[in-house]
Amino acid sequence: MRRVVILPILLGLGCALHGAGVVAPALEPPPLNREFRGVWVASVVNVNWPSKAGLPIVQQQSELRAILQRAHDLHFNAVLLQVRPACDALYPSTLEPWSEYLTGRMGKAPEPFWDPLKMAVTEAHALGLELHAWFNPFRARFKSGLGPAASNHISIKKPHLVRKAGLHLWLDPGESDVRDHVSRVILDVVRRYDIDGVHLDDYFYPYPEAGRELPFPDERSWNRYQRSGGRLDRDDWRRFSIDTFVQSLSRSIHNAKPWVRFGISPFGIWRPGNPPSIKGMDAYQVLYADARKWIREGWLDYIAPQLYWPIQSREQSFPNLLRWWADQNPAHHRIFAGMDATRIGQDRNAAEILAQITLTRKLGGVDGLILWNCRTLTENRGGLGDLLTRTTFAAPALPPSFPWLSTNLPPTPALSVGGDAGGARMQVNWKSAENGAVRWYALQRRVGVRWQTEYLPATQNNRVFERLSGQPLPVRIRLIPIDLAGVEGTAAEWNQSP
Repeated sequence: MRRVVILPILLGLGCALHGAGVVAPALEPPPLNREFRGVWVASVVNVNWPSKAGLPIVQQQSELRAILQRAHDLHFNAVLLQVRPACDALYPSTLEPWSEYLTGRMGKAPEPFWDPLKMAVTEAHALGLELHAWFNPFRARFKSGLGPAASNHISIKKPHLVRKAGLHLWLDPGESDVRDHVSRVILDVVRRYDIDGVHLDDYFYPYPEAGRELPFPDERSWNRYQRSGGRLDRDDWRRFSIDTFVQSLSRSIHNAKPWVRFGISPFGIWRPGNPPSIKGMDAYQVLYADARKWIREGWLDYIAPQLYWPIQSREQSFPNLLRWWADQNPAHHRIFAGMDATRIGQDRNAAEILAQITLTRKLGGVDGLILWNCRTLTENRGGLGDLLTRTTFAAPALPPSFPWLSTNLPPTPALSVGGDAGGARMQVNWKSAENGAVRWYALQRRVGVRWQTEYLPATQNNRVFERLSGQPLPVRIRLIPIDLAGVEGTAAEWNQSP
């Protein structure tokens, strides 16, 4: 069993001189280290994985394992894997065809057969990583398709729901059948896979192309809305369509599996002038994305605005935008900062990312980050991976908890400790929860005045310690069960007899 890296924590001794002696340090265990550390893994046009369409299965699997292992080794704790780039699937589906970016031809199943999403979830959890399934909601076909659409692709089966805008095909969010279809696709994954989260990107309506906004050809759905007595203007109606989709999808995900997080990564500027110094594209007006409303209403468990600009940019200031987003959260759900590391070596260096991470920690109300994208880490571009493990991510961390998604606290595990007669070896055993209520265990041990914490998958049920190079065995053990929403249960404890 591969284990999550151990986190050593030296307690602050807090010693005070008292005559000729020293007051004993407080020996209570430290709190668990919490911070969301996510990385995006894109499949569209083979940006990240697979590196090329139609690769041999063994190579596809090897690449996926390498990405997950790299994230683990750099002390990330979540991977956001794109499983639906354009109304297709990187998993077996009865609703949409196999992705051309996996097999080289849309609709062609992998040979020999395998399920990439199932493997990703299993491997990620064994490494102590969350796996969030990333869906592109309304893009129907990317401009650079590798071949003809499959017969069961929505552009062939239901062309009346598809629109041509610029270089891409799009689903029309104004059609209730579209919103229902996308929700069915996502809920199919929620029900069949042990994912930790559902993640949407920011493609609700088309981005501008070649510097100009694209008119969206939704006359059919717009005229139908007007004939039904609708009174909103066209822009507000489009936003209402997206709002309806987001709210309904949130409710449906949590009805199916209450612990699954629902998050969106919108464009980093809600509207120019918010805050006052900010200029740039108006996502509210161009993409019809009222992302501020979604987090204010509590429809999202987390929001990860794409703050892809440097700290020193005046008109797209990373710290000013981050602070503004953190202030739009009356429900006190989670805020993560989306960061762009792909520009390392172009107009910024790796130190910029480290400085941005430091800012997220200093600013109250921000719970972590998501890095675009994993290639920067696998290539160690600009030495970013080395810098992270030496400094900012030197210690691993658990993702933040989502207590509003927790239903029942996980049971306290039954703990037993034994060892050999010579006192050179200790084995800690526990019985794992049988009802699937535990995602991780946090195992804390005190050796002398030092505490060490490690995060273990729920499938693990023992840990062995040995006396090596003069290192004594633990004198105190705490095993904390952590439920599927990341909430800590009551610890099981063992103390060495005096």
